Amino acid sequence: MNKIIIALLFAPFMVFGQQKGSIKGVVKSGDEIIPFANVGLEGTTYGGASDVNGKFIIENILPKKYTIKVTAVGFKNFKQTVEVKPDEVITLIISTEKTSQKLEEFVVTGTLREVSLMESAVPIEVFKPVYFKKNPTPALFEALQIVNGVRPQVNCSVCNTGDIHINGMEGPYTMVTIDGMPIVGGLSSVYGLNGIPNSMVAQLEVVKGPASTLFGSEAVGGLINVITKSPEKAPIFSFDIFGTTWQEINTDISTKFKIGKATSALGISYFNYSNPIDNNGDNFTDLTLQDRTSIFNKWSFKRKKDREASVAMRFIYEDRWGGEMQWTPEFRGGDSIYGESIYTTRYELISKYQLPVKENIFLSFSYSDHNQNSRYGDASYIAQQNIAFTQLFWDKKMWDTHNFLLGTAFRYTFYDDNTSATQSFDTINSINQPDKGYLPGLFLQDEISLNEKNKLLLGVRYDQDSRHGAIFTPRANYKRSINDNDVIRVSLGTGYRVVNLFTEEHAATTGAREVIVNGKLAPERSFNGNIHYQKFINTKFGFINFDGSLFYTYFTNKITPDYETNVQQIIYENIDGYAISEGASFNATFNFQSPLKIIAGVTFLDVYEKNKDENGELVREEQLLTENFSATFTVSYKFYKSNITIDYSGNVYGPMKLPLVENDFRDQYSGWYSIQNIQLTKKFKKNWEIYGGVKNFLNFTPPKNSILRANDPFDKNVNSPDNPNGYTFDPTYVYAANQGIRGFFGIRYTLISKKSK
Repeated sequence: MNKIIIALLFAPFMVFGQQKGSIKGVVKSGDEIIPFANVGLEGTTYGGASDVNGKFIIENILPKKYTIKVTAVGFKNFKQTVEVKPDEVITLIISTEKTSQKLEEFVVTGTLREVSLMESAVPIEVFKPVYFKKNPTPALFEALQIVNGVRPQVNCSVCNTGDIHINGMEGPYTMVTIDGMPIVGGLSSVYGLNGIPNSMVAQLEVVKGPASTLFGSEAVGGLINVITKSPEKAPIFSFDIFGTTWQEINTDISTKFKIGKATSALGISYFNYSNPIDNNGDNFTDLTLQDRTSIFNKWSFKRKKDREASVAMRFIYEDRWGGEMQWTPEFRGGDSIYGESIYTTRYELISKYQLPVKENIFLSFSYSDHNQNSRYGDASYIAQQNIAFTQLFWDKKMWDTHNFLLGTAFRYTFYDDNTSATQSFDTINSINQPDKGYLPGLFLQDEISLNEKNKLLLGVRYDQDSRHGAIFTPRANYKRSINDNDVIRVSLGTGYRVVNLFTEEHAATTGAREVIVNGKLAPERSFNGNIHYQKFINTKFGFINFDGSLFYTYFTNKITPDYETNVQQIIYENIDGYAISEGASFNATFNFQSPLKIIAGVTFLDVYEKNKDENGELVREEQLLTENFSATFTVSYKFYKSNITIDYSGNVYGPMKLPLVENDFRDQYSGWYSIQNIQLTKKFKKNWEIYGGVKNFLNFTPPKNSILRANDPFDKNVNSPDNPNGYTFDPTYVYAANQGIRGFFGIRYTLISKKSK
């Protein structure tokens, strides 16, 4: 039982010229002194930390009632109301019990129901918005650069579009969801992580490995689920504005309000970069210029018996371009000055409703409309993608040991563009033939509590794809709590990915290319195994959380577009072989009793394919743009007296195999590189903060010749004497952004009601 002994001793304490009071005391756990505990008065900037002897003092406090709060890593929180009087000292002796302070986050991604992270049989990594504030970025896409095993991949040196790699698997194998709804994919994958104000994000959940049993297609390599705050817990008002020395400006503003039984949270995000820079001297912009506006609005409705009902809407408009420095919009689509210009308009709708019945039955729906109008030099690419998704599931606990989840889902995908890829083969009366996919499915999950230390999660999903037919995906997860501080999780499962033939790469098909499919394409399948170990350590110096994973995934039926066999065709077929993604990942968090916190992680990868050559022998082919080693870290230190925090964050990447052309003179592999950042944050009264620092202070940039033949982007002089190898314009030799060192400065403010805390 937690024992809190509070002795209030009043003694005269004169402060010349002031009518203020003070609080002093010592923080203990039994007979053990607790150094570097956080001591503060809620709702104020009054506070500090206990010293090495557990003693603290807070001076010059305005007389009135306060709630004093004491927190320390590895110990239970303490709160008490105290009244500060003029010219008096309050002395506190605080005693509290130790706690393992295991992670108290709740997650929904692994099972579709909210469960404690510690109780989840599925290994899930959770990241709060405060973590990404250690390296503020305009979008969550860029913020993921400090998440171990997750890498934002830049796919184009000119337009800087990208995708998310998880454990070395390429972007199409990563599913991005918002509040569990798979409305992001294919053409629009990067926009799922853009344009949501940080203040409206509750947490980011990452699952590494197949998650197809509950989430269906595309969740083969992993899943990133953005959980937005319920409007009731959103701040009353907040804003966060920062700029960089490259003249980037990012603004996030949010507010909430009530209308009757409905509560609404509204967020507006705006990012602008309009300053062309060419530091590597190739006459191309080092960073794509962008003008992006996003509006996010979420409503929740108060219902009887606290049943859920919510609806959220998001709108994104973006105008981005990159290219030759002298490019202006009047050159869009022309062949005199090269530029890649992309206009994107996107609408999203997400809703969840708990049926008014005795059982826990939930109905979810989402819809997205994505329109893209692009010019890549003189090539036009205009595309539309719509995704509609609905899901009904029943959450039922039976016999005290079984927690069932039974559901049905339906997904409809529409894709159309202006290229030959979606046109009929009739050369006389050619018409568009949009790609339409229907994906109804059923899933069943049983979470079995074998006893206090053992839990088993069994799941199975059946889908009937309109193109591929029946698809069956089972999985099993086992969790063993060895004791209060050691947990082992074992995961086995299968995944699948329904192949979308038509993606943004078809900007290259605006000529007369014909789409050829060799045989009936089977969906890509994966078989995954994962062993995860988690260790919690309480020491007199602080609290340590360690976890490690060994993973192995075997892929069959992988499909890769072939552009080289026939320049007039795009040929699709399942590979005659298999693919492997294997490796190990380790994370450690150190919460010291001193004001120091360290988070670090490393990942080792081996990702490759084995395909049959002309002799029928399997030949190993290393996957392009996949590092064999990566590491991430954040180190934070807080000065309590000045209320200043220093955050040092970064990553390290090993060599990657890069795409080369015939007789290429450039290196086949990238070198080791690291992006490192440092930030200082000063907190003031009433939730005001200012922050600033330096990004990429090592000033790393890729090689200056990343764009091949940058001087001839329209290939008008390929046969000139100065080009004996016949090189053509190629911007695909890219693995990191060309943006070098830059300073940044920002200010943020948050007004939170007591109910939102």
